[in-house]
Amino acid sequence: MGLARRLSFSQMIISGNGSSATEAIGSFVRAISDGEHWYIALLRAIELWDTAEEVHNGHRYCYLIAGEAFDWLLLAERLCEAVDGLLPDDEKMALLFHGQPPLELTIKEFKGLIGSGKYRYYLNFFYGITVEDALFLVVQDEVRKEQRTSGYSKEGEVVNEVYRRVYGMTKGVLLKHFRIEAGYPYLRSTSLGELKEFTYWLFKRRLRQCDKVLIASDTKKALHRLTVDGFPRGLITESPGKPG
Repeated sequence: MGLARRLSFSQMIISGNGSSATEAIGSFVRAISDGEHWYIALLRAIELWDTAEEVHNGHRYCYLIAGEAFDWLLLAERLCEAVDGLLPDDEKMALLFHGQPPLELTIKEFKGLIGSGKYRYYLNFFYGITVEDALFLVVQDEVRKEQRTSGYSKEGEVVNEVYRRVYGMTKGVLLKHFRIEAGYPYLRSTSLGELKEFTYWLFKRRLRQCDKVLIASDTKKALHRLTVDGFPRGLITESPGKPG
């Protein structure tokens, strides 16, 4: 898994044009200067980007989680930073912090702009991390409701009960298994990047262990939760991607 993360997007057959990060940023700047809407220019720059992982200004950016799941918003953050001052702050913050794009695009339009290869890996991220996080929230609400009904309420037990119901073990045990498999040291804290990778690992583990009917039911509940929470319709597809 560690080796896969170090491969470039072109090696992962996501972008076959070999454009460098510098070229992608330059294209982004030129498009904005020529009057193209910044969000469209951003997505076109994402299509050109061919680096799966980098260290920039002392910060590690892993855009391709486990070699399979494309974190497009993290790349969007990197590109927006590169053109700081050229974008409307309110729209930029809405996209990067709330996942709300300034334009509503169809799935076809979004796919066409970032490229079909990257879109396939985006689906892995969407179902493996975004939907998986939504499923956690759905089950968490169910556990809390049951506790209130029974008159027992202990917030500290809620998280572990959710992990047991969805994945069969507590979070601590699962995190230990994940770190051993990934070759990571066991630390007291978890970075955001590691948390995303852990969530994707949990998703693939659940796919291996649960029956298809339950997976479909859970996916439907999680998608409904995302819709209720206002997740952009143009970034939701009804057809789950196949990891890998």
